[in-house]
Amino acid sequence: MRKIFDPQMTFGQTPIDQIKIDMRARDEIPKLLLGLKHIFCDQDLREKVFTILKNMIPEDTDSKNGRPGMDLWKILVMGTIRLNCNWDYDKLQEMVNNHKTLRQMLGHGMMDDDGTYPLQTLKDNVRLMTPDILDKINTLVVQEGHNLLMQKKTSEGETLMGRCDSFVVETDVHFPTDINLLFDAIRKMIQIAAIISQDIGTSMWRQSEYNIKVFKRLYRIVQLLKHSTSKDEKKKARKALQIMDAHKVYIELAEKFIQKANLTIEMLESSDIMNAARAEVLQTYINYALWQIDLIKRRVLQDEKIPHKDKIFSIFESHTEWISKGKAGVPQELGLRVCILEDQYGFILHHQVMEKETDDKVAMAMVTSAQNKFSDLKGCSFDKGFYTPGNKKDLKETLNIVVLPKKGRCNKAEHEEETTEDFIRLKRKHSAVESAINGLENHGLDRCPDHGIKGFKRYVSLSVLARNLQIIGHHIQQKGLKQLQRFERRKAA
Repeated sequence: MRKIFDPQMTFGQTPIDQIKIDMRARDEIPKLLLGLKHIFCDQDLREKVFTILKNMIPEDTDSKNGRPGMDLWKILVMGTIRLNCNWDYDKLQEMVNNHKTLRQMLGHGMMDDDGTYPLQTLKDNVRLMTPDILDKINTLVVQEGHNLLMQKKTSEGETLMGRCDSFVVETDVHFPTDINLLFDAIRKMIQIAAIISQDIGTSMWRQSEYNIKVFKRLYRIVQLLKHSTSKDEKKKARKALQIMDAHKVYIELAEKFIQKANLTIEMLESSDIMNAARAEVLQTYINYALWQIDLIKRRVLQDEKIPHKDKIFSIFESHTEWISKGKAGVPQELGLRVCILEDQYGFILHHQVMEKETDDKVAMAMVTSAQNKFSDLKGCSFDKGFYTPGNKKDLKETLNIVVLPKKGRCNKAEHEEETTEDFIRLKRKHSAVESAINGLENHGLDRCPDHGIKGFKRYVSLSVLARNLQIIGHHIQQKGLKQLQRFERRKAA
């Protein structure tokens, strides 16, 4: 049994529309809470948001039976505040259990001090949000933001202009090498095989912890040998032989553990559902280990240069990509590209997680998706990374204004186009999208701690929604602050 929001007030509870938020505060929490308060207090908008949140509840669920679950409004508040403030779940737990104003936004009163949230409850519930649901809510939030900031739009004929750019969101992984990825695979393989072995009553893996230590010791030996910086030719030749021998010993022990893990899988009964699921995960790590062994043999023993397409950068976050954007001081980043389209008011109209894609592949998709949500989008600016002749042609058919600088030398017509006053003015304004990217990175979107590609996409969607809510809250706060200052001046006079 799960509700969207419990309308029944409890003793000491403050209605959300009466929550007092400091208009002078410079922290990000009051800004986000003001944005959430505005969404809740607008009845039409609240009903639309609640209708979308209903999709989080499975259709076959009986809303009147079963154990009560966390209200969906609380999940939305917790998810956005976590991303907006760049908190982990431990910090989120501390704040939702002790922050007075935040607890009022969650629907707690002064007599409800015992209503606290365990850590695992927060993790399980925030993960119920999906990118699709968050994207729909974000569209409503941006539309409301436009209603607040574009009051003169109709009379002045103002159109919506976009700025599109991409950046890298890092995944929570260590720097990958074939030897440390092999260690990760063997370590997880031994741990899962030990659980299975204990469950079926065999002692095959009774020394599992010792086995991991022995394998780690060999890993450290290989790692230290690779760090040699000697320039003496004889020492270098001797060191090369030592490195090769150490890799052979390292690989041989890994292969023995793999054979033992395969025997463990063969001992399982087909009727044991739990161990069958564990065996599937175990087989995944076995496959990762075999792949890394093959790469090590090719690189060290056969002196082969490994193609980029054959490399794996994380066995835990398999969607991780090695990205080199050529930025000063940043030779490479491990994560995924995220493309955003921002309007002139600072709202992010649309975003896309780019899996094995580059900027020039998503230009049209970004504009088309944004126009499906905001039909008044008439122009957009890009940087050179988005340029292809096909993109420029398609974008001009879709938009009234296109700012897309060409890569390389321009012909006469292209030079005249790119030196016009409007093109130069809009090209200079394009750099403002870096402010939005910096804002997202500063509020949690520099590195994603959530697991899996689904967790990555949910994390990005929550960050975009939180950013747009914060922008609404900021404008409401500035308006309220001006009113407060006028009141204080009249009172002083």
